[in-house]
Amino acid sequence: MYKLGVDVGGTNTDAVLIDGSRKVVAEVKHATSGNVYEGIMGGVHEILERSGVNKDEIAQAMLGTTQCTNAIVERKHLAKIGILRIGAPATAGIPPMTDWSEDIREIAAGYEIIGGGYEYDGKELSSFDETAAIRFFEKMKEKGVRSIAISCVFSTVRDEHEKRAAALCRSVMGDEVHISISSEIGSMGLIERENATILNAALYEVAERFTEGFDRSLKEEGVRNAKVYLSQNDGTLMTMQHARRYPILTIACGPTNSIRGASYLSRLDNAIVVDVGGTTTDLGVIQNGFPRESGVAVTIGGVRTNFRMPDVISIGLGGGSIVRKHPDGRVTVGPDSVGYEITEKALVFGGDVMTATDIAVRLGMAEVGDCEKAAGIDEALAKAAMAEMRRMVEDALDAMKVSSEAADVILVGGGSIIIPHDLAGTKSVIKPEHFGVANAIGSAISKVSGTLEQLIDYEKIPRDEALAKAKADAVEAAVAAGADRDTVEIIDIEDVPLQYYPGNTNRVKIKAAGELADQA
Repeated sequence: MYKLGVDVGGTNTDAVLIDGSRKVVAEVKHATSGNVYEGIMGGVHEILERSGVNKDEIAQAMLGTTQCTNAIVERKHLAKIGILRIGAPATAGIPPMTDWSEDIREIAAGYEIIGGGYEYDGKELSSFDETAAIRFFEKMKEKGVRSIAISCVFSTVRDEHEKRAAALCRSVMGDEVHISISSEIGSMGLIERENATILNAALYEVAERFTEGFDRSLKEEGVRNAKVYLSQNDGTLMTMQHARRYPILTIACGPTNSIRGASYLSRLDNAIVVDVGGTTTDLGVIQNGFPRESGVAVTIGGVRTNFRMPDVISIGLGGGSIVRKHPDGRVTVGPDSVGYEITEKALVFGGDVMTATDIAVRLGMAEVGDCEKAAGIDEALAKAAMAEMRRMVEDALDAMKVSSEAADVILVGGGSIIIPHDLAGTKSVIKPEHFGVANAIGSAISKVSGTLEQLIDYEKIPRDEALAKAKADAVEAAVAAGADRDTVEIIDIEDVPLQYYPGNTNRVKIKAAGELADQA
């Protein structure tokens, strides 16, 4: 049995084939073109041809894609949606999408704020206004809307009003309507949670296109027995059905795939991962084998959200970053890059643009292309450029640390040839085998997870009893996402007291993860 892992980056689409013992059978880098699918299928075709494996023996195919991120940033292919907020009159002062830019607010066919919602302690603000909800759904149906975002005040405490609204939505608009519920997507904070839910609702067409397209394209290449999975941004996998329901969870899956792949290749469960591509360098932290999550709200395409995201820093440094010497003697690197055109524009490939890769070749750090073509770069300029690249990475490493202690660093990504190994503040710098395709490997070897987040008052439910139930619910969430029940483990527990809540209320967050069900 083989696994096929594919990860789409801005410069390259990486693909790997892994056998049953998790050994890399073949790896390829295929240039990402303007048409993402051409890059994906080009990579798949190339790796199947190079490996020569029996296509019928490929049982699983995993895809990490930037499609959802690109759709939000570029304002393309987003569906028209309706937005229902349950929380009148308390929340009427700030309508949905208040701080969104005009070009993305156009996705809303309409919104309504109706009676209902809860206080922070779970008490009802007011009764749920079913009549208003039905009237709103009828209006959206008349407009031809096929996706609805539902949010409610303190739905992370109680979600009954959201679920009731969802049931009414289906009865009015039909079973084919796509419904996004905020309590299933975001965390505490109405506006940010609502924003994430709106984006999720708007991405359903994008999700259908890339899930069905990947599956269909694999079959066209002769890979007909593989079950298809999508990478999500906590370093785990989800089924196609799960991805269609929660497409927003694919955002930032690229860096998390690299982090998981780096951990697997280096056999380190705790380290800082530096993933260098052709355009950017992403830094993340691996904790107990999984990416560290961000503890702050994250802005995506100008929209502030609070759903789970990896704690990642991106800097404008990559193998294709353009190096310039300015009239005042300064040498700068990036943030602009030649990207996937590096094999045409970089000096070592016969081009006329000096890139970070050319600098690494000139200083003897790498052998890429025609090394003689970089020999003409002035040594002082090359050293100044390398000093700037070193400074950029070391500053980013400092920003990722939680203490002044030296840290283990794992270098991955095809562009990591430009990074020196004697970085300040590091205990060790490791560049493992297959470092260039760590992202695709991370996609191929990932587990399946489920997360449970609740507010629990330990005065009402004893702590041990509450945590036991929460762990069981997290396990069920992982199984529902496609994990084999017998392999599921609790991998992370957060239990944070909330001083401003009544009683002994804590925010409990538990993550469980296990192997894909069809691996057992």
